[in-house]
Amino acid sequence: MGCSGKEKLYVYNWTYYTPPSIIEKFEKEYGVRVIYDEFTSNEEMFTKLTAGGKGYDVIFPSGDYVSIMINLGMLEEIDKSLMKNLGNVNPEVLKRTTYDPDMKYSVPYYWGAAGVIVNTAKVPYYEESWSIFARADLRGRMVMLDDIREILGNALSFLNFSVNSKNPAELEAARDLIINSWKPNIVKFDAEAFGKGYAQGDFWVVHGYPEVVYEEIEGDEELLKNTAFFIPPEGGSSYIDSMCILKKARNVELAHKFIDFIHRPDIYAEFTDFYKFPASANTKAAAFKQEPSLYEVDDILNTELKDDLGEALEMYNKAWELIKVGK
Repeated sequence: MGCSGKEKLYVYNWTYYTPPSIIEKFEKEYGVRVIYDEFTSNEEMFTKLTAGGKGYDVIFPSGDYVSIMINLGMLEEIDKSLMKNLGNVNPEVLKRTTYDPDMKYSVPYYWGAAGVIVNTAKVPYYEESWSIFARADLRGRMVMLDDIREILGNALSFLNFSVNSKNPAELEAARDLIINSWKPNIVKFDAEAFGKGYAQGDFWVVHGYPEVVYEEIEGDEELLKNTAFFIPPEGGSSYIDSMCILKKARNVELAHKFIDFIHRPDIYAEFTDFYKFPASANTKAAAFKQEPSLYEVDDILNTELKDDLGEALEMYNKAWELIKVGK
């Protein structure tokens, strides 16, 4: 109520992706109020923005969508003169941001990967592989993300193809693997409630982002003890999510301050500690970290970033339609 006169920053971010404590610290330090909305997939975010969802200052798209939005003229240029922490951004991550290597329109937020979460009390024996979703004995107890590029990318990797393949035969093989081998054993494709479903015991094997699951099971010591996470060695899709400023943002200067604040080493360490992430996109934050990570940067070196597929995306959309409708 008392915040009505304060300057406001409108943020549109992934669910479970910035600790409330960091938002509160930013609000207190700058005497502002953050209006914070969430999305569960790049497609949801992009659809809302292109359907007239305006008014946001800072958004958090993944690399392939940064590329799309740059090409569509949807992003403001980053004014580096307003920032002092960009030197902390990991140069190894910048090497991979081929769509914007000079941070002209985007500043990397996090480099990571989805993987597989397993309830080891219910599934004591398993192979660390995408093939776990082919296990008929776990039918009805597994769920995978509702995400075109993640699912098809993981199947392509399992078949030793690139997650960015534009080869129709390779994409067809990945589609058929999902339809015939994986889909019969999963309850659904779900990007919203998989963490809650795991916490409630409905799902024993979950493909998803570990931070979502661990957030839901916080305080359940027994389930925490019996929860394991792995990124399959066959590879799969990884992501670099970035902070961008929307064209015609309400508060461009405050947006720059927010992005710069995130890359202050102590703040970035707080972010990664909260979700048990490695400090993948900030070189100085590791010295401030106090919590162990669920995985390390080495675990994602075998993965591939999702590129902007251009016209080939239509091929993926058609494959996804068949997967969702089923055979």
